[in-house]
Amino acid sequence: MSMKPKITEVVNPTVDATAKTIEAGTATANDAAAKVSMGFEQTQTKMKEGVEKAMKTAEEMMAFGQGNVEALVKSSQIWVTGLQDLSKQVAATAQASLDESMATFKAISGVKSLKDAMDLQASFARAALEKTLAESGRLTDASFKLTEQALAPITARVTLAVEKFAKSA
Repeated sequence: MSMKPKITEVVNPTVDATAKTIEAGTATANDAAAKVSMGFEQTQTKMKEGVEKAMKTAEEMMAFGQGNVEALVKSSQIWVTGLQDLSKQVAATAQASLDESMATFKAISGVKSLKDAMDLQASFARAALEKTLAESGRLTDASFKLTEQALAPITARVTLAVEKFAKSA
C-alpha cells in the first residue's frame, strides 16, 4: 500500500490555513477600521472644541467691542451735556457783565464831576477784571473736570482691556 495522503487530508489543512488567514486579515481590517474610526472621532471632537472656542472668543470680542461703543457714546453724552452747561455759564456771565456795564454807563452819565466819572470807571474796570479772572479760573476748573468726566468711561474700557489681555498673555 502506498502512503499517499488522501485528498481530503490535503485539502482540509489548506482550507483551514486559508480560513485562518482570512480570519486574521479580517481581524486586522476590523482593528484598522476601529482605529480609523476612533481617529476620526477624536479629530471631530477636537474640531468641535476648536470651533466652540473660536465662537466663544468671537462672542467675547463682540461683547467687548459693544462695551467700547457704549463707553464712547456715554463719553460723548457727558461731553455734550458738559459743553452745554459751560455755554450756559459763559452766556450768564456775559449777560451779567453787560448788565453791569449798562448800570455803570447810566451811573457815569448821571455824575456831576469828571472826578466822580473817573472813580466810577476805575471801580468798574477793577471789578470787571477781578470777575473776569475769577470766572476764567472757574471755567478752567470746570473744563478740566468735564474732560475728566468725559474720559472716565473710555479710561475704564482701556483699563479693562489691559487687564483682559494681560490675563490671556
